[in-house]
Amino acid sequence: MEEFHHSILPEMHEIWQQTLNWQPSIEQQAQFQQLYEAIVIGNQKLNLTRITVPEEFWEKHLWDSLRGIVSLLPTNSVGAHSRAPLQKIIDIGTGAGFPGIPVAIALPDAEVTLLDSTQKKVAFLNSLMTEMNLQNIQTLIGRAESINKQPQHFSNYDIALVRAVAAADVCANYALPFLKAEGLAVLYRGNWTKEEETTLEDTIKKLSGKIEKIEKFTTPLSHGTRHCIYLRKTSS
Repeated sequence: MEEFHHSILPEMHEIWQQTLNWQPSIEQQAQFQQLYEAIVIGNQKLNLTRITVPEEFWEKHLWDSLRGIVSLLPTNSVGAHSRAPLQKIIDIGTGAGFPGIPVAIALPDAEVTLLDSTQKKVAFLNSLMTEMNLQNIQTLIGRAESINKQPQHFSNYDIALVRAVAAADVCANYALPFLKAEGLAVLYRGNWTKEEETTLEDTIKKLSGKIEKIEKFTTPLSHGTRHCIYLRKTSS
């Protein structure tokens, strides 16, 4: 455990600013550090993530999580806090809390729900929320395909985030029923092919959705190729 105490996340202020036109406040930076430490400790009992090296954690868990919602980040100033209208966000298949927890830290005015089907992971997230005093997060246990039909969740969210859960068309099936009309689903993907796009287009027509845009980008440290697929719900 001794060496763990020396594991400090890099601040990366310039990279945050250059790539996302945003950077965390001192308080948000401290929350990212607290999140990192909790995940590393939690990892000893639960298989939460393979990514525990500070730079990798910063890039693959923090930066990557926020890259998907870059258009929602208050721009230009440190941890800037523009009073945006309340956004209801659901993170489907959250696992260890990504992308949902970094999103909740970066958007303190949003209401974020973390959904996962694994009881142990949700129990870990609940204790983490208490420890970090994150009041804009709640958790849900269950499978997306049944929760998204429940009246209190169907057509109830502005944004649905799905990272590394399943094939894109399956992710769309999970996400779109959660959304209000004009809501946005963000699918976080590594590679992206024309075939996947065609399959996805066929699927989302039936779900009153359309592909709004596909963004291809490179991660700032390891220069890996990533894609974010943005789906707009056209009617409820």
